[in-house]
Amino acid sequence: MTLGHASRGGASTALLTDRYELTMVDAALRDGTAERRCVFELFGRRLSAGRRFGVVAGTGRLLSLIRDFRFDDEVLQFLRDEKVVDASTLDFLEGYRFTGSITGYREGELYFPGSPILTVEGTFAEAVVLETLALSVLNHDSAIATAAARMSVAAGDRPLAEMGSRRAAEGSAVAAARAAYIAGFAATSNLEAGRLWGIPTMGTAAHSWTLLHDTEEDAFRAQIDALGTGTTLLVDTYDIHRGVETAVRIAGTELGGVRIDSGDLPTVAAEVRAQLDALGASGTRITVTSDLDEYAIAALAASPVDSYGVGTSVVTGSGTPTAGMVYKLVARQDDQGGWVGVAKASTDKASKGGRKAAFRTLDEGTATSELVVVSDGFEALDTGASHPGARPLQVPLVTDGEPDAAFEGPAGVEAARAHHTRVREELPVRALALSRSDPAIPTVYADAE
Repeated sequence: MTLGHASRGGASTALLTDRYELTMVDAALRDGTAERRCVFELFGRRLSAGRRFGVVAGTGRLLSLIRDFRFDDEVLQFLRDEKVVDASTLDFLEGYRFTGSITGYREGELYFPGSPILTVEGTFAEAVVLETLALSVLNHDSAIATAAARMSVAAGDRPLAEMGSRRAAEGSAVAAARAAYIAGFAATSNLEAGRLWGIPTMGTAAHSWTLLHDTEEDAFRAQIDALGTGTTLLVDTYDIHRGVETAVRIAGTELGGVRIDSGDLPTVAAEVRAQLDALGASGTRITVTSDLDEYAIAALAASPVDSYGVGTSVVTGSGTPTAGMVYKLVARQDDQGGWVGVAKASTDKASKGGRKAAFRTLDEGTATSELVVVSDGFEALDTGASHPGARPLQVPLVTDGEPDAAFEGPAGVEAARAHHTRVREELPVRALALSRSDPAIPTVYADAE
């Protein structure tokens, strides 16, 4: 089981959690609060690194992981051996099933400070144990998707390929490829991401292929024999100018592409384009790689580049590898069965209690605010009728313990990618700048009527 997990009925995911989740359940079973109904909320207090918007990613993966959140014999034996909880709690965990509901933002949706990205409703015992898993998935994937979206904005119509697997843990690499695709990348080099999530895969040869052969010419001939003239040849193992000449001489003017992985890319790309055109290979595409991030991609906007390959920067969130989201109890039942809003009151980490409904207000199709309507209690909140100028942001993800399969698997990925493309068009122009700034739209709180 990896971070790219997509199957149903797979290995248990119950130990992808922190010990204190289970010790809280143990104590709650002892004092009688385990069955108290609760509302937990996953949100970010701020956008990381001065970014102007965030992108929700990982929802479909999380739903699949929740399906397998079961305490099987092997897991229970580990907990017993480690004396994590007592025997009565082990009995409870053996029968654990999440039976509550989860609503939240669609995968691919944009989010802002305070956005109620995920709302988990159930008993304390069944909802609190999902905290670590939900945060692990959404913090990682949303950070990758946010960075990828910025790169996609910088690239414009030029396609991006994710090729950072070797710069991440093996499971994280699969999850990163998925998140990047949702946020605008066109393909990945990671075959497991292709198998699990239906993401287009790409890749031809590395420098080792050229170095394996006695000459660059031999390497190019062998690659073309195997993959055809439409392949992309890596031309910077030795001298780029000579590499381009050799590539066109062997493949002809119908050569599909050349890849440049070193040098001053704007200068080199211009020189290679001029050389290709002079050799009659005007249709040969230029792909550039070499430690690209959103800033380097933006700097290449005026260069004759056809596509980009991004590795380290995208799988590490371009310097922000976590989205900084938290999972907090915001409402619970009291001893009389009534509902009360609760919130952490720490000076620098205060949260806002109460159940919430979220909307994006629009002015002629352009987002103007993130409207969060707050109820102190638990009563159902209006999801649109009283806010006709706004788009409701939350949808049911899990109902009575059953995840909505429409959000899972390759079909869920494609739906998330399409949704992201649509909602990104709502952003005001200032949101597309790469410089550090305040969020592109304000978060506005309003009390429920």
